[in-house]
Amino acid sequence: MTAAAPRPSADRDRAARVSGTVRIVGAGLLGASIGHALRALGVDVILTDTSPTQLRLAIDYGAGRAEAAGDAPSLIVVAVPPDVTADVVQRELERFPGVVVTDVASVKLGPLSELRERGLDLTHYIGSHPMAGRERGGAISARADIFAGRPWVICRDGETTAADLALVEALALDLGATPIEMTPEEHDRSVALVSHVPQVVASLLAGRFTDAPDEALRLAGQGVRDTTRIAHSAPELWVQILGANHAPVVDVLDALAADLASLADALRDPDAAGARRALADAIRRGNDGVERLPGKHGQNRRFESFVVMIDDTAGQLGRLFGDLGTLQINIEDLRLEHSPGAQFGLAEISVVPGALRGAVEGLEQRGWRIASTTHD
Repeated sequence: MTAAAPRPSADRDRAARVSGTVRIVGAGLLGASIGHALRALGVDVILTDTSPTQLRLAIDYGAGRAEAAGDAPSLIVVAVPPDVTADVVQRELERFPGVVVTDVASVKLGPLSELRERGLDLTHYIGSHPMAGRERGGAISARADIFAGRPWVICRDGETTAADLALVEALALDLGATPIEMTPEEHDRSVALVSHVPQVVASLLAGRFTDAPDEALRLAGQGVRDTTRIAHSAPELWVQILGANHAPVVDVLDALAADLASLADALRDPDAAGARRALADAIRRGNDGVERLPGKHGQNRRFESFVVMIDDTAGQLGRLFGDLGTLQINIEDLRLEHSPGAQFGLAEISVVPGALRGAVEGLEQRGWRIASTTHD
């Protein structure tokens, strides 16, 4: 139950690119998080929401203030569910003519098509979407730092002026995100692949656990937790998202279903000619796909990792970090796993390839037990 995360000291005196007052419609996770981040930069933030409780919570946690007579926003951010995004954008455009309105809905083509069909002047409307979020929603889960280092898609069109585009880009940059321009069609196809279908897959896999015996679930390790982490997401929101982006999602699901059917056929008779090659090719294709995912800070830079056994006693993790610091080893990524029934945990630490050998040898000399080394 965290409000705005503390800003790094280096950011405390940084001037905001966005000037004037920002009006945020929708005080849930994304809206309140935007408010926290902007207020940390000294920006005046107005919050409004159809839910008085949600609005009051967001204000109490410091994400912004209530609207007042005479407010004149310089930018409006619509952060409402996809099924009402077009309605709210229309209302804001009509209420504040000439003010730039952007929305942060996770589907871009649907709302835009609705607005065009209504014949609205969309000169000052720019759809956008920060690729950020948490499994828990609402103002109470909002954080100022959830956008840091994340892509922020901006869908401009031929009517968009350079000044309006610059204002939305400034918003993304103020929040620590990386602006990326796409068409609405490109955006929706992309998020179907990297966001919407992974949600479906995680939910379907986790759904298999509901009737599983306790003995099986006690064997669950970090791998299955990583794979199903997003299965905690809110069904109400995802029904809207999947419905709004159904065509691109169906395309990916159909291709995935064909892959699953092919793999199942190979496993029905693993001794048949070509069956083992089909299995190996499926796993290898997964290796190739993972290699294409951007690494830390969006770089296409791969890391190597090693697993350290850590006694389940106070101070051990701090000692490990201290030893790595002494060895001048930078931690690129970290995952922790507790072994069921054992008095130790496993810390998987990713480093740049050139640092792997020095890290492993240096830690072993200091008494640490290395369980394994792997490629990330």
